[in-house]
Formats: sequence, C-alpha cells, structure tokens
Amino acid sequence: MSTDAWDKAADVRAGRVSSVELVTAALERLEQTQPELNAFTQVFAEQALDDARAADDRVRSGRDHPPLLGLPVSVKDHIWMAGVPATNGSVALRDFVPPEDAVAVTRLREAGAVVVGKTNNPEFCYRAYTDNALYGLTRNPWDLSRTPGGSSGGAGASVAAGVTDVALGTDGGGSIRIPAAFCGVVGHKPTFGRVPKEPGFKGWKTLSVDGPLTRSVRDAALALQVLSGAAPGDDMTWPSEAVDLARVDEVSLDLRGLRVAWSADLGVSPVDDQVRDAFIAVLEVLEGLGARLEEAAPVTEHPAPLWNSLALVEGYSSEGPLLERFRDVMTPGTAEIIEAGAAASGWEYVDALHAKGRFTRAWEEFFTHHDLVLTPSMPVTAFGVEHQTPQEVGGRPVDPFFDDWCALALPANLAGLPATSVPCGLAADGLPVGLQVMGPRWADGLTLAFAALVEKAVPWQGFVPSAG
Repeated sequence: MSTDAWDKAADVRAGRVSSVELVTAALERLEQTQPELNAFTQVFAEQALDDARAADDRVRSGRDHPPLLGLPVSVKDHIWMAGVPATNGSVALRDFVPPEDAVAVTRLREAGAVVVGKTNNPEFCYRAYTDNALYGLTRNPWDLSRTPGGSSGGAGASVAAGVTDVALGTDGGGSIRIPAAFCGVVGHKPTFGRVPKEPGFKGWKTLSVDGPLTRSVRDAALALQVLSGAAPGDDMTWPSEAVDLARVDEVSLDLRGLRVAWSADLGVSPVDDQVRDAFIAVLEVLEGLGARLEEAAPVTEHPAPLWNSLALVEGYSSEGPLLERFRDVMTPGTAEIIEAGAAASGWEYVDALHAKGRFTRAWEEFFTHHDLVLTPSMPVTAFGVEHQTPQEVGGRPVDPFFDDWCALALPANLAGLPATSVPCGLAADGLPVGLQVMGPRWADGLTLAFAALVEKAVPWQGFVPSAG
C-alpha cells in the first residue's frame, strides 16, 4: 500500500484501493495504538465506514473525484464539527456540541476526506504538551516517556504512529510545528488569513491558524490547497494564490538566486547542542546542493513577552467566563493563565497590538533582502511527560509559567508568516529534530517547496517510531 496521502488518494480515484480498505486500516491502527498513545478523544468508526462506502460508490459511478476522496483524516478536538462534542480539552466544555462545522472541516469533507476521529489537546490549547483532566495524557510514539508536544499533540502522535496521513490542527504559538518536530512529521502553519478559522472558539484571534500535520511535505501542500481561501463572514481571511503542487511533488525548486538566511537561535533562544548539531548538519547538506546560505536574522524585541501579552488577553476573552464556575476542575496551571489575562488592561493590549505591528514590519523588511529563513523548529527534543515544559534549554533553566522556550516558533504567529516544520534527522538522544522554513506572507508554496527539497536531501522514511 502507498505510504502517503498523495499516492493513496490517487489509488482510490483509480480504483486500485478502496476507501473502505484505507479507513479500516486506519481504525485498526487507531485501536492498536490508542491504549499507549491516547492520541484520540473520540472515534467515529461507524460513520467513517459509511462515508468510506459512499466514497467507493462515487468512484464506481465515475462522478467527479475530489482530491482527498476516501482518505482517512483526523480533526483536533478544539476544532468545531457539527453534532460532535468540542471540549477543547476542558471539563468545563464537556457537554458543548457545536451547531456547525468549522469551514476547514467543511472543506476537508467537500474534498472527499473521511474523518475517523478527533485528537487530544491540552485544556484550551494553552500548553505545548498534551494532557488534560478530561481525556488524560497523550504520549509520543518515538518514546512513551516523552510528550508529543502541543497543543496539537494528539494530531502529531497519530500521524507519526501511522493512524492517518493527514491531521487537522491549529497553531497559535507553534501548536502545529512543536508536535511536528517532536513526533518526526511535517507540520505547516499557514499564512495568517489563508485558512478560515470560523466558526469556532474565539481565543487567540490575532495569532492562531488552522493547518495540516502530515507524513510528507506534498501531503501538507495538498491539504493546504484544500483548506485555503477566503470565507464569507470570516473577516480574518483573504483570497490567496494556489500552491504549486507540481513544484512540491517533483521537488523542482531552483536554488539558483534563492536568498536563504539561517539562524540557529534568531538571537532570542538558547538551543540544545544536539539540536544545533543536527541543524548545522542539514545546512551543510543544503550547501552541497548549491544553496546560497547566509547567517542572518531580523533585529526585533524578544517575541515571548509580546506573544504572552496578546495571547493572555485574547485567551481570557474566550475562557474568562468559565473561570469562576469551573476553576476547581481545570487542569493545574490553567486557571492561573486565565487570571493573568484578566489582570491586563485595555491600554496594555492596545500597546501590544502596536508592538505586534512593529514586529511584523521588521520581518517584512528582513524579507526584502531574503527569500526564506531556516531555524530549528524547536530548541530541544521531546521532553518527559511528567513535565509541562523542558526543565532546561541549552543549559538554562526554563520558567514553568511564562516560558520562552518556544521563541523560535513565535515570530510566525506574531507576524502572520507561513512556516513549515520538516523532519531533518535524529538528535543524539535518538529523537526527531525538525527544521523550520519561514517565508514572507503568502509564500506558503515557497516554504513547502523548500521543505520538500530538505525532505529529499535528508530522507526520513527510513526512520520509524520505536513505540506505539
């Protein structure tokens, strides 16, 4: 059987494999891995098989075959699906059932995808690990004692474990790219405004986007193509150019004349030596292919305090009303985060929005001189499930509450940039390392095309998780 969504979808359309076969295999793999990984919060086995049979009928009828016809996918618990609980990892929302699909889910369905289940996330997506009082702890298939990251941790773990090839996640502060890096899969954070977020939860309105986690770069490009485009009633989306799928699939990016910057730390983040070593090794491979690389990064204020200023207030606007009633059943640390948002004044939020504008302009200026910038996706490999953050990064202790260890991921959220995390090898501890490819706004196709080149130059298919 084919190994990624791109080929499997082609096989379904050509009648070489049935959707029922693919969905059955996904459900069997889900059942096999769920006891150890706990990646899923809900499973829709009966409905998924009904949808798969309908997809096979569509193939036999000769009707139009959309790009993801019959392909099993998953959706993050945070994202709305009509008639299905969207708890956002919280006991406070355990009985909330959205009245309609998020546009992103609608587009997956219209493209023929079959949703097999919803995946776990931390309460209100507030942390970069995945655990909550409602569904419990999700583990990393590479090492069950490690976290898959978060907040799209269930999505990352499920794709790495081979349950589905495509998972729909969200990214407000690295929440697609962190699990992608920790779990050794591809994650794409789209340009802000490219993929609709409505209808859905209102937190992190200026920061968060929906996007795919996948087993290959071309799968991410294919999923992004399906998800992209302005939506009526969503004032945060705009029309966007289509991704050049052929350039991604054929790995035909021309490196000549491409101005590629790189930075191991963006001048703001400590990085573990084993991650830095893996990152530098990939740069050397790229130079051998003819890439013109320059060490450079924009001069900006540190992204973590600015991101916190925005995320805390925007989170409180959504979750604040739940605090008084449900404080005692919230995951440890969640109430404190919500309260911190309540403490901020209106003028402080407005000042943070102005600072976000300055930060964005600094990155826009940087991209007048560079086409892309490469960094490690994360400064560490996956940390232990007993912790909410790594204990130290690059030998420096991490603040367990207002941490800045995700600083390499935050610029893409603050400036609305596209960013692709692609596996680039294993660190000395045997865990995956991700390479982040960032570009200017709307250059999603370029970041994906370059990530495809990295994927080909540093073959990843030979590495498989040891657990799950």
